[in-house]
Amino acid sequence: MNYKLLFPTYRNRYLFVRENLADFGTNKTFNKTLNLGTGEGDYDPMIAARTKELISCDINENDIRFAQQLNAHLDNTSYQTDDALQLSFPDNTFDLLVSVDVMEHVGQPERMTEEIGRVLRPGGIAFISFPQLFFPWTYDPINRILSNFTDKKIAQGAYAFGHEYLINGEEFRAWAEKNGMEVLKEKNLSGYLTAASEVYWTGIIQRIFKDNAGNVSGQEEKKVKLRPSTNEPGLVALTDAFIKLDYALFKNSKYSVGKGFVVRKR
Repeated sequence: MNYKLLFPTYRNRYLFVRENLADFGTNKTFNKTLNLGTGEGDYDPMIAARTKELISCDINENDIRFAQQLNAHLDNTSYQTDDALQLSFPDNTFDLLVSVDVMEHVGQPERMTEEIGRVLRPGGIAFISFPQLFFPWTYDPINRILSNFTDKKIAQGAYAFGHEYLINGEEFRAWAEKNGMEVLKEKNLSGYLTAASEVYWTGIIQRIFKDNAGNVSGQEEKKVKLRPSTNEPGLVALTDAFIKLDYALFKNSKYSVGKGFVVRKR
C-alpha cells in the first residue's frame, strides 16, 4: 500500500499532477517525459500511462534502485541518477516535465528553473510543486513566531523533510519568465485545515521511518524503514474529501503549505 497517499499534503501534490495530466494531456500522449526528482517512483505509473517514453531521475542512488524494482513492469520507463542543477540531457528534449517538491532541496532553485527551461522543447509543459514561503501558521507556529525575531529555524514543521529554505511563488514566476516560460496555472496546495492536521507529526514520522528522510544523496539505509507500493489505500477517499473542503475554504488565501505551477516554454 502507498501509505503516503493518506497524508493530505502528499495526496494534494499527487492530485495536482493527476488533474493536470488529464487537463493538458486530453486526446494527447506526450512523446518524451522527464520526472525530475522521482524519489521512490510513486508517481511514475500515473505519468507513464500518459507518455510514450518516461525518464525518471533522482540524485539519490538508493531511491533510484527502489523505484526501478517498484516499477519494473513499466516497459516505457527508464531510470538514472542525475543532478537537477546540471541535467545530462540535451536542449529541447522533453514535451513534459514533472517535478514534485524538489526545488527546495537543490540549493539553487533559480538554477534548477533554468535547467527546466533548457531541457523543455518549445511548447513543452512542466508541472512543478514546492513548499512555499508563506505557509499557514497552523502548519508550523514555532517557526512562524521565530521568523519575527530571527533567521534561525527549527528543523521541523515547514522546515522538516530536509527543507533548508522555502520558495517564494512570486520569485518562481520571475525565474520562469526569465527562462522563457509562461505560467499557465498556479494553485494553492494545502491550506489552514490541512496544515493543522499535519502539524509537526509527519516530519517526525518521516525522520524515524522514511529511508531517505532528508531527501538527499549519500544517506545510509535504515534498518527499519517504510517503502511504498503502487496500491492505493481504500481510505484515500476520506483524504480526498478533506482536501476538497480545505481547498473550498482557503483556495484564495495568500498562505498555503505548497504551490503548484504549470508552465509552458515559449
